[in-house]
Amino acid sequence: MTRIAVALVAVCVLVAGCRTPPQATTTETSGDEGTDAMAQELRDKAARFAPVDLTADVAALPGNERQALAKLVEAAKVFDALFLRQVWAGNETMLMTLVRDDSELGQARLHNFLINKGPWSRLDHNEPFIPGAPPKPPQANFYPAGATKEEVEAWIAGLPEPQRRQATGFFTTIRRGPDGRFTAVPYTIEYQGELAQAAALLREAAALTTQPTLKTFLERRAAALLSNDYYDSDVAWMELDASIEPTIGPYEVYEDEWFNYKAAFEAFITLRDDAETNKLTRFGGELQEIENNLPIDPKYRNPKLGAMAPIRVVNTVFSSGDANRGVQTAAFNLPNDERVVQEKGSKRVMLKNNQEAKFRMVLQPISTVALSAADQANVSFDAFFTHILMHELMHGLGPHNITVGGRATTVRQELRELSSAIEEAKADVSGLFALQFLVDRGTLDKRFDQTTYTTYLASMFRSIRFGINEAHGRGVVMQLNYFLDNGGVTVAQDGTFAVNAQRIRQNVIGLTRDIMTLQAVGDYNAAKQMIDTLAVIRPDVQKVLDRLTDVPVDIEPRFVTAEQLLVESGR
Repeated sequence: MTRIAVALVAVCVLVAGCRTPPQATTTETSGDEGTDAMAQELRDKAARFAPVDLTADVAALPGNERQALAKLVEAAKVFDALFLRQVWAGNETMLMTLVRDDSELGQARLHNFLINKGPWSRLDHNEPFIPGAPPKPPQANFYPAGATKEEVEAWIAGLPEPQRRQATGFFTTIRRGPDGRFTAVPYTIEYQGELAQAAALLREAAALTTQPTLKTFLERRAAALLSNDYYDSDVAWMELDASIEPTIGPYEVYEDEWFNYKAAFEAFITLRDDAETNKLTRFGGELQEIENNLPIDPKYRNPKLGAMAPIRVVNTVFSSGDANRGVQTAAFNLPNDERVVQEKGSKRVMLKNNQEAKFRMVLQPISTVALSAADQANVSFDAFFTHILMHELMHGLGPHNITVGGRATTVRQELRELSSAIEEAKADVSGLFALQFLVDRGTLDKRFDQTTYTTYLASMFRSIRFGINEAHGRGVVMQLNYFLDNGGVTVAQDGTFAVNAQRIRQNVIGLTRDIMTLQAVGDYNAAKQMIDTLAVIRPDVQKVLDRLTDVPVDIEPRFVTAEQLLVESGR
């Protein structure tokens, strides 16, 4: 079976709720007590993700735009295949074995595999849940089998600068040539078949739409998939102004736990919410003023941010690949290409229906356990939504392109595998700084003084449950421990947590300064010390986590609108 067919099987099970007829049976029987116990344990793991129907209103779209949207969903499916390959070379074979196993245990394993995009539980420190699965490879499938991190690092260090840029770039894998030596292989060659299929579907969608900027983006992104040069299509994505808002390509680097160099394929196929987007456009004009007032040495500030800083509020129709594994994304800030960020800024996309589901199913129940009764009244969706926005805004602010020892480089390249956790912590805490800055300026309502920090405190427990092996969870536990150490957060005798309003603001300023300064100077050792010291779950925090066993950790989306579109198109 082809890799694309494998992806379609996965999406069929996940989205449409269909089941492939059993082609083989296992020796395990449902009557075996041990087998029943294993199946129940896996069902309990899956139950941590609350099933949620994600819908988006497509009624206003003309027929041709609905057809284009269906094509984009089809293209996004291809990226599930690519992501499986990127995570682990054995993923596709294991998936096909699971699909053929119609036993209760087999179906439980398949369900968890589809949630995690592999045989490791991302909420449980990547613990394998399928017999025979190896430990999750931190290098994913981006580097040669059998190679060590030290070997690859030494090879990269010895390359001339042009070859080094290619080897450390987002869009290459590292393989061994016929002579046994390492070589950088462009994605367009590594994933040639799948990228050709995805590009063809994007071109078909481009031919269907009558929205000029959407057509331009799709045509350029189709070309980029075949050329390995994403710059023009990233610029076109920044300039996209259409009812359909697709984000599709190789972007985030979390799966590359060796160096955070290599981008994973993902897709968010969404519809723009014009009313909510218009409410947030005013924030784009505040970014330079926030940058000018960051609590860091002025020499580390950017005196001229990129001219464009679009903000989009959207509703998810379908997501795939790195955008749909384990914990679901609430918002994102892209592109990651430092050239585009420097020249154009970056776009912040808020996934409103994802966020509403997370707030309702997860955050509110957490607040009843982690916070006092009085503080629970100050947990609000507006504060949750607005801080997520500030988080995404702050990814684009602060140090990115830096100079170390007279050498032009980037924060990502200097902090390597630590960069994702440090960057997520930066975006969170500086997002609090930015939100307070806008409240003090009168841009945001004063009611955020009462709701922001308390809502974020409850949300920190939400994020820590993602696992501290994950960049967001690790970044959040660092912040919580800093606040505890410096008095911004306190613990009551009954084990509930509270914000100290007199201390939290100064804590936010201090941690923002510390993180951005180590980023500005590219201080790997300082970043490692911060993570080693603060990225641990302390006993008082663990006690709250232990009381949250009946609260879902996150959501498991069911893409109802996407299913309807595919049925309409005959797919």
